[in-house]
Amino acid sequence: MKQKRIGFATRMGAIAATVGSAVGLGNIWRFPYQAGENGGGAYILVYLICVLLLGIPIMMSEFVIGRSTHKSMKGAVEELTPGSPFKLFAYIGVLGGLLICGYYCVVCGWVIEYLWSSASGNLLGHTPEEYSNIFSTFVSSPWRCVMWTLLFLILNFLVLNRGVEKGIERIASFMMPLLFLLLIVFCVNSLLLPDSDEGMEFLFDVDFDDLGWKGVVDAMGQAFMSLSLGVTCLITYSSYFKDDSNLMKDAVTISGLDTLVAILAGIVIFPAVFSFGLEPNAGPKLIFEILPTIFQQMPGGTIWATLFFLLLFFASITSTISLSEIPITFMIDEYKISRGKAIAITAVLMTIIAVLSALSFSTLSDVKLLGRNLFDFLDFVGPNFFMLLGGLVTAIYVGWVLKKDVIHEQLTNGGMHRSRFVQPYIIFSLRYIAPVAIVIIFLYYVGII
Repeated sequence: MKQKRIGFATRMGAIAATVGSAVGLGNIWRFPYQAGENGGGAYILVYLICVLLLGIPIMMSEFVIGRSTHKSMKGAVEELTPGSPFKLFAYIGVLGGLLICGYYCVVCGWVIEYLWSSASGNLLGHTPEEYSNIFSTFVSSPWRCVMWTLLFLILNFLVLNRGVEKGIERIASFMMPLLFLLLIVFCVNSLLLPDSDEGMEFLFDVDFDDLGWKGVVDAMGQAFMSLSLGVTCLITYSSYFKDDSNLMKDAVTISGLDTLVAILAGIVIFPAVFSFGLEPNAGPKLIFEILPTIFQQMPGGTIWATLFFLLLFFASITSTISLSEIPITFMIDEYKISRGKAIAITAVLMTIIAVLSALSFSTLSDVKLLGRNLFDFLDFVGPNFFMLLGGLVTAIYVGWVLKKDVIHEQLTNGGMHRSRFVQPYIIFSLRYIAPVAIVIIFLYYVGII
């Protein structure tokens, strides 16, 4: 008998929560600057192909594992394939979720700092060089960085303490529509700026001469990481899905909305960048150093800056909620403790990681791991080891180990939906395309190829 479990109340709530898990700073911060570094349109085209061939199949494999048992990964594998060593990889998801969320919350603290500065009218009115110094001064200030990180963690766990339906689902159902609304408003504003057509041409003009091998691998990595794959996050959320949810339709909807957010973010940023004569390949500093320069040149710049960092806050907290839920659900399932105790343990562990990461630019700047400070180290091993290894294991498990009738049962809801072409496509991708792509991404990021 399947374990009874409190889950999402509605399909729209489940989609909003899962989209919120996928949509994060990677869509609004990482995607635009990577597109800027890799030629715009060609990068986007490769990214879309990667979502189809890599992202959706792995997402559906995680959905199959979670929804079929309504358990987190370890319990799911024990039920689906008793005695399988694949259950041990659940610990990779738990540890990966803790480490990634720990340093991610530091960036989210930066977002709150800039949101406060924007709303109070203190962000604008500086030169580009001053914005660079403002950001450097802020991250090197121990108490400010830690204060905003702790505030974000408190907000994160207040939502989680409300539970799945009243906390996660409710906040996602409120924030995701607002996020899309804000994005659309920003898109209209950017498209009305002078010379915005140059930005649109850069974003959508396909020229593979500007792409290169780095752009292809970046697109593969972005497609993988943008959808929150590999750390059992989607296994956890899909364990809350109703048995009558259409996994195929949900996976396509979630992937489509996630991709839409990334492209809309590009439409927001690049017309503005070109309109004000700035460089589209500004890299990671685009959000915190370049965009304030743009906002101060716009009519009503304080309002636009405030709304933009509010948008980033919405995107960031829905992602950290989902990452935090991984260890919480694991402890509830594995050790049979209450949700309150699981949240408390997770909060303590994550706070320690986050505070140490926040201090890695100041007090702990001399502490190095593999030549990187703690923040940069976690930023490296989180996506490039835990997410990739978890995705590889998931692809191999569902593609080669899990019985096909389980996959068919979940994809068709017991024969209610057709999967004549979908199931072969999923299996082929999980067996051959996804493992090869993941190995290539890993070898590239560790500098072997």
